[in-house]
Amino acid sequence: MRRSAVSPLPYLMILPSILLALWISGYPIWDVTRTSLHVVNRFGQLRDFAGLANFEALLADPVFQGAFWRTIVWTVGVVGGTILLSIPIALILNDDFAGKGLARVIVMLPWAVSLTMTAIVWRWTLNGQYGMLNATLFELGLLTRPVEWLASAEVAFPVEIAIGVLVSIPFTVTVLLGGLSSVPGDIYEAAAIDGATAWQRFRSLTLPLLRPFINIAIVLNIIYVFNSFPIIWVLTQGDPANSTDILVTYLYKLAFRYGKIDQAAAMSLVMFAALLLFTVAYAWLVMRGRREED
Repeated sequence: MRRSAVSPLPYLMILPSILLALWISGYPIWDVTRTSLHVVNRFGQLRDFAGLANFEALLADPVFQGAFWRTIVWTVGVVGGTILLSIPIALILNDDFAGKGLARVIVMLPWAVSLTMTAIVWRWTLNGQYGMLNATLFELGLLTRPVEWLASAEVAFPVEIAIGVLVSIPFTVTVLLGGLSSVPGDIYEAAAIDGATAWQRFRSLTLPLLRPFINIAIVLNIIYVFNSFPIIWVLTQGDPANSTDILVTYLYKLAFRYGKIDQAAAMSLVMFAALLLFTVAYAWLVMRGRREED
């Protein structure tokens, strides 16, 4: 049987989009790479070729090392907490009950508010002198003196992770609700007739069918949370003494507070490489798991 020739027309039609995407993403990467390999003054002018000296100085910086490991804790904590809370919320919102539409609006409403504005509200709420949280705890008799929630990293960083979880839930719930809406209801009826409990139906039916959407939510949330700037910057600016800095906030300080644009460019490439490596590794693990299941 003669095989028909493949038409080049579809590829020609998407070629402009591919070229535009390569330009939008490729040129900044090339420019940042060039900057990271040179000595750059405070005015952004490239001076002498430095080779890998900027990367060596960055990797030897103890503040960068702390921010790197703190970024991992921040990302795992926020994404993990978001997924664990979003799954039961999505399951509840997927059921039929009185006020279902209002409940969905309440859950999705924080998504419509600027993340910076949300962080500003939380900074006011957590203020140690006149914050709403301390005032409420005083009224309930749970505090006898003010608590400075953002004065130490031991308290401030877990609080920032908790806020990161809260602001990430609406998007994740939306993704999971899309997955739940595609699950046919008759399989649950058949499982109930066979005597399966609610936990057995969730473990054997809902979770496997929801797994592709959970994977999407994990990847998108990690990319978003890894680069999330407003929460930590508005609440603590990475202080005290850089003890709540993550990579993106320390990158901002390097470039615009300390004037080390060359090292900031090197850090940008490190962050890009870390995210790219994770995305490829996670996609490979997911595809490998699917092949083993098949």
